[in-house]
Amino acid sequence: MNILGISAYYHDSAAALIRDGIIIAAAQEERFSRKKHDHRFPKNAIDFCLNETGISIAEIDLVAFYDKPFLKFERILETYIAFAPIGIKSFIKSMPLWIKEKLWMKELIKNELKYEGKIIFPEHHESHAASAFYPSPFESAAFLTIDGVGEWTTTSFGIGRANKINILSEIKFPHSIGLLYSAITYYTGFKVNSGEYKVMGLAPYGQPKYFDLILSELMDLKEDGSFKMNMKYFDYAAGLTMTNNNFNKLFGGEPRKPESKLTQREMDLARSVQDVTEEVMLRMARHIKKETGEKNLVLAGGVALNCVANGRILKEKIFDDIWIQPAAGDAGGALGAALFAWYQYMGNPRVVSELGTDSVQNLSEKLPEQNSPSGLFDTDKSQDNISSADHSTLLSGDNSTGQPEETSESTSSRSFTALSDFQNGSYLGPDYSDDYIRIYLDSKAIPYYKASSREELINKTAELIASEKVIGWFQGKMEFGPRALGSRTIIGDARSLRMQSIMNLKIKFRESFRPFAPSVLEERISDYFEIDRPSPYMLLVAEVKKERQIPMNNESEKLWGIDKLNIVRSDIPAVTHVDYSARIQSVSKISNPLYHDLIEAFEKKTGCAVIVNTSFNVRGEPIVNRPEEAFTCFMRTEMDYLVMGSFIINKEEQKSIEKDSDWKKEFELD
Repeated sequence: MNILGISAYYHDSAAALIRDGIIIAAAQEERFSRKKHDHRFPKNAIDFCLNETGISIAEIDLVAFYDKPFLKFERILETYIAFAPIGIKSFIKSMPLWIKEKLWMKELIKNELKYEGKIIFPEHHESHAASAFYPSPFESAAFLTIDGVGEWTTTSFGIGRANKINILSEIKFPHSIGLLYSAITYYTGFKVNSGEYKVMGLAPYGQPKYFDLILSELMDLKEDGSFKMNMKYFDYAAGLTMTNNNFNKLFGGEPRKPESKLTQREMDLARSVQDVTEEVMLRMARHIKKETGEKNLVLAGGVALNCVANGRILKEKIFDDIWIQPAAGDAGGALGAALFAWYQYMGNPRVVSELGTDSVQNLSEKLPEQNSPSGLFDTDKSQDNISSADHSTLLSGDNSTGQPEETSESTSSRSFTALSDFQNGSYLGPDYSDDYIRIYLDSKAIPYYKASSREELINKTAELIASEKVIGWFQGKMEFGPRALGSRTIIGDARSLRMQSIMNLKIKFRESFRPFAPSVLEERISDYFEIDRPSPYMLLVAEVKKERQIPMNNESEKLWGIDKLNIVRSDIPAVTHVDYSARIQSVSKISNPLYHDLIEAFEKKTGCAVIVNTSFNVRGEPIVNRPEEAFTCFMRTEMDYLVMGSFIINKEEQKSIEKDSDWKKEFELD
């Protein structure tokens, strides 16, 4: 049975397709339209899901839309009435889209897809809860969903057990920790529904100067984590901005203008709202544990992308384990809606014990092969040497790594016995064969070298990383969710003192304060970070291992704000944030064997099992999807090499793109 899940018309529209309860495909519309956070109907993402499954829309048995449009419209109308005449401009601006499209979602879906079958509409937070629980490895778990707002609900918790989810309690609009975070995002000069992760990254540069003020003036926080917002300071309920003049007076001035210089005020505000968010989530987690008695917790909703807060919940050991939906925001609602339809609506059984209790070694025999690009190192070698590149210069340049350090037997032989989830590593998007890539490269007369084997590709790439080259890594199925997890990724040497600066300013063209994530071999994670379990989706933050940290001297301790940026803090400085933390991705040999083997080869050459990982895009651009976009991004930045399928492309051998000087205007800054 084929079920199509859809999310659309707020931000990050997406589609997901499940067959007999198995997740087959999922993707965000932005990856196809090239418009970041695209909210429009996800026609391209739906087409991909159908093509990936090899079916037509006539073979879809059920469509599930991720929320209830009429209930959301009720909230909007009641809110405008409650705040009238304030908000009349916002009301006039929003109504035409509702009247013309959003209220007629069932008809819109049928017309867009030429679909005549059944359509269901779970509630927004039911979709989030379903996306968190059903793909998780747990037979039963408590769930916590937190975002800006769905229809009315902004926060919910409950229990998932077997094939059912049951919401036990909710917090309703306008009381929203997600909207509080967005309000500070707006006030500090970043874009709402896009720049919240920047606030999280900025927080370690500040002090929690406004923590008490937020809790005394902006919200009334209870011991169980429930709260009420003081709407005296906010405009988001009915206006066109997040905050108002009362907010400005409270924090001593107007909102920072976007792209203007950051001051200590913004850093302190970021730290304060981050600390408040962590406190709220910790109190909620303790209350949920008390109310449900469950051993495990699953999370979804946009606030669940706050990996620092997730890391705090794990560190406090409130639950035995936690699992976070990788596409925790609205995009993941499409997947949640489809899974809700299969389990809750249709009543199909959910069995996790057979898969969930096996060791990693046994799991590899039961799971389908993950993220192996079709056509990679195909048996036809006749095209191997089609290239105008000078192959002998591929690895030219400074490479003084010397002999690889020996890895101790105690760490290299370690393996986790981990519970596996049903998310397939979140590698659920399109992939492109070597034939497709070769045809594209040849059609554009792009010089390249084709590796003759998987081993050669891995070893050459590992050598390039070790010589401080920055590499675009385009392999296998595209990731579902906002994080690059080793398929559409820019990679570099985590040991490099200059890698963070190079990647931020010359490749990503983004703010210098923003940290980069480490990709670490799953079996070596505890050798580098203060964490005792895998973090496959880059949704947990932990400190770099104490013995790897470099203490700050007296002079460094006196530094404030951005001045802290250039201080070396560990033996993996490119991925160590100013507070010694890191947003970790552990790489499994099962879910992404090629990426795992690359890091393993890098470790053999250097003694380091960690590399830098950042998403394959520039600021304001969605993560690349197709080879065409990967090559264009590669050429527009100062990346050194592009490794795409089994093809290695050297920047020095390329001609510049003609008439491309104004390309930065293509993407609206986030």
